[in-house]
Amino acid sequence: MTTVTHETVQRTAPGLPAHRDPNVLRWLTAYTASMVGDSVYYIALSWAAVQTGTAAQAGLVMTASAVPRALLMLGGGVIADRLGPRRVVIGSDAVRCAAVLAVAALLYATTPGLWPLALLALVFGAVDAVFMPAVGALPARVTSRGQLARVQGMRGLAIRFASVVGGPLGGLGVAVGGAAAAFSLAGLLIAVSVPLLCSVRVRELPADDRAAAGTAWSDLRAGLRYVRRHRVLAPLLLAIALCDLGFVGPLNVGLTLLADERGWGAAGMGWVLSGFGVGAGAASLLLTLRGRLPHAGRLAGWSILAGSVAIGALAFAPTLVTAVGTAMLIGLLAGLSGAVCGALLQTQAAPAYLGRVTAVSSLVSVGLTPLSMPVSAAAVGAWGTGPVFVVSAAVCGLGGVVALSVPVLRRAELPR
Repeated sequence: MTTVTHETVQRTAPGLPAHRDPNVLRWLTAYTASMVGDSVYYIALSWAAVQTGTAAQAGLVMTASAVPRALLMLGGGVIADRLGPRRVVIGSDAVRCAAVLAVAALLYATTPGLWPLALLALVFGAVDAVFMPAVGALPARVTSRGQLARVQGMRGLAIRFASVVGGPLGGLGVAVGGAAAAFSLAGLLIAVSVPLLCSVRVRELPADDRAAAGTAWSDLRAGLRYVRRHRVLAPLLLAIALCDLGFVGPLNVGLTLLADERGWGAAGMGWVLSGFGVGAGAASLLLTLRGRLPHAGRLAGWSILAGSVAIGALAFAPTLVTAVGTAMLIGLLAGLSGAVCGALLQTQAAPAYLGRVTAVSSLVSVGLTPLSMPVSAAAVGAWGTGPVFVVSAAVCGLGGVVALSVPVLRRAELPR
């Protein structure tokens, strides 16, 4: 008797290209609404925290999400694999929507102080620990393997759109009705995603592709063991981790200090960030239109290496115009390598483990790399921007070295 595997179902199922598939477009619209809501939420939270407490207290509120997110992320991957990514994303968005609207109602009715803001931040962090692995695992269930690179490009465009639109929308909400209005807007945007996600069709895994469910702890250990033993995923996740560790510090804290050192001011820093956004958006658009790119492993490795050189060069840009152009190149190369690595991760991981694999990647990218920001700030204070950017570029470049030096990863291809 012939066994029908998950891959067979995806190869033989007819389908439109992802950017023309109504099912994928419903998912993309839901994802975009949720991301814009997130951006508005962070504007509202920061404004409310600054208005309610001291600068130090506001900083604690803004970082309160990080602890539960980092601690619970791996467990979130187990939940995503057990319950299915769509169900987890719907539940996560519903909880986030309810929490934000509850705080908005509380702010409309009274002036409760910092405690509801801190509690909201903790809830968001805990929910994000489940939401992020599920979001990463969901595209593989709504499209075919051959379309995953295109979907990564579409997802990148959604993230760029949310970062451009979310800030002004949050500011408008605060200007019109204060933090309560901005929280209400964020909750409504997140709410839009729920019915759209309910209408998205997902592929259920055949029984042969489902991992045997044990206890939560045994499932977690099985996922980590799977990643560690996988010939492609293990070096790929190491490359992603090194790239993120070298990228986050300079492009966040380091860039602020560089702009201050060069006298570019806030406006100049904004132009540099815009250059980065344009480059990353161009990379996402390229993947959306082209879909599959050949020699994915080599492309990811060389893109990381070239991007690391551009990161180091940014600290020595003689003019603001040069810095903006360099940032655009960084965004293009980082966006390209990030999308290709994401597509490789989704196509190489077995469907039953995809939530846990995504959780490991998210833990490094979201849970641990922010720790490099205070280290980068302290290092810039001690040695200046140039040496810190060069060291960060070297760390990022090691990710490219890993991708190119491991033969099975270097030869990895995206499916057609």
